[in-house]
Amino acid sequence: MSASRPFQCLFARAKIPSRLCPRRTFQTGTRLQARRTPKHRSIKASDLGLIKRKASDPELTAEDLRPYSENEKAALAKRYTPEQLAAIEAGEAAVDLNDLAEQGAAREDAMKLNYLDDFSSIHPVVDKPVRAPEENYDPNLRFKTEDELAGDLTNWVKDLPDEPTRLDWIKFMDNTRLTVGKPEAELNPRSYLAPEIPKLDILKRNVTGNEEIDPATRRLMRQTGFDSTDIRRIRVKQLIQHRVTNQTRLGRIASYYYLAVAGNGKGLIGIGEGKSSEHEEARQQARSAAIRNMQPIPMYEGRTIFGDVKGKVSATEVELMTRPPGFGVRCQSLIFEICRCAGIQDMAARVTRSRNHMNTVKATLQALLSQRLPEEIARARGRKLVDVRKVYYSGNV
Repeated sequence: MSASRPFQCLFARAKIPSRLCPRRTFQTGTRLQARRTPKHRSIKASDLGLIKRKASDPELTAEDLRPYSENEKAALAKRYTPEQLAAIEAGEAAVDLNDLAEQGAAREDAMKLNYLDDFSSIHPVVDKPVRAPEENYDPNLRFKTEDELAGDLTNWVKDLPDEPTRLDWIKFMDNTRLTVGKPEAELNPRSYLAPEIPKLDILKRNVTGNEEIDPATRRLMRQTGFDSTDIRRIRVKQLIQHRVTNQTRLGRIASYYYLAVAGNGKGLIGIGEGKSSEHEEARQQARSAAIRNMQPIPMYEGRTIFGDVKGKVSATEVELMTRPPGFGVRCQSLIFEICRCAGIQDMAARVTRSRNHMNTVKATLQALLSQRLPEEIARARGRKLVDVRKVYYSGNV
């Protein structure tokens, strides 16, 4: 027996794992891979010179952001409770004045936020409406009679100075009440009506000038609300065209089929089909149907789609995948033209199974319309939405 045998047995026993049974996993989903190291280093917007101030905005320093004076605190105490004032002071004390002076500038690059909140005004759609209290309601409120209005006018004439001016008449019109009851019921009435939604100016546009508009364009203007200039700017591309023959007892009847895609390059996309015995009529039908069927599609940062989506029409399956900035549109020609009309700049696509051209176009549009927005996912999960650009692209941005 060799002398090294006991040592071999000892080392072999040390290699045996302490736990022979496999470890149970209580997670039903797939395991997440380790976070990859970013390929490119993080670059701040200030390093690129994207944070710029307008010429009209003054340069702020930490000395300009001084604390509230006693007179300002007294003015704020008239509108806020002591608890609210304490919360305001605590919130402002938590913000570094140097950071506020340096970063309090609006960005002007493509990655900037597309909104700026003005807390001094109330938006009729987004903000919660400020309603009058319930005490302002007066069930006995009524309009004044003609005699009562005449009495008010008589009293105002008696109290006029020797040399009345136009200002006296303006004050009389502003201060004269038209109802009898609580003054608050007329000056600040309680209303349960929803705020009025602002109207779109684009629907009020009328064609001006001496330009001649063909009947097809005029019909599109009535159906879509666009003016002739907007319709001319829409990009229309004929994707599919072929000759169709219908066999009847009278012989073969030939017709032409066209499938077109239309988009404004800013998120509106639509497809249309046309069939006629004449080339031009079928092409015009497809163009008009594509413009009428335009629908908005969500776009991440105005250049790509939200996540990977799939679409299926008949035996054709299309998979669209989001890509980081600068990737481009790498896909087949039909999907490339759709992305070009919609304004998508970075995306990859794969067509599996059947490659029928008509079904490919329809499946691509179905996939673009089936995107799930991060706001909807966060609302469904009860979470808050934050900027997850680095997580979204696995650290490549």
